[in-house]
Amino acid sequence: MLTRFEHFAATSMLGSCDAPPRENGELAFANDWERRAFGLAVALSKAGYFEWEDFRQALIEEIHAWESTHALDDASWQYYERWLAALERVLLKSGLTAAL
Repeated sequence: MLTRFEHFAATSMLGSCDAPPRENGELAFANDWERRAFGLAVALSKAGYFEWEDFRQALIEEIHAWESTHALDDASWQYYERWLAALERVLLKSGLTAAL
């Protein structure tokens, strides 16, 4: 069961360009790391390390950057790779982690 924040985070993206993949109305994850990256972003935002909207904007920018350098039917597209890149960006900006 989702808490109010998790529900807000997931539904705030519905129908937008940054919406997570869904299958039968449920969030879809092809790999365990994707589920963990999703959960980590939600948990850190909920804990106040960054604003959810800041993460969403970083994700939109990551998706746009990928789309501007690839064909839209490029088979190398991986939504959660963009998710992870956005998460890394907001974590660096928040000072929670440093670049290696």
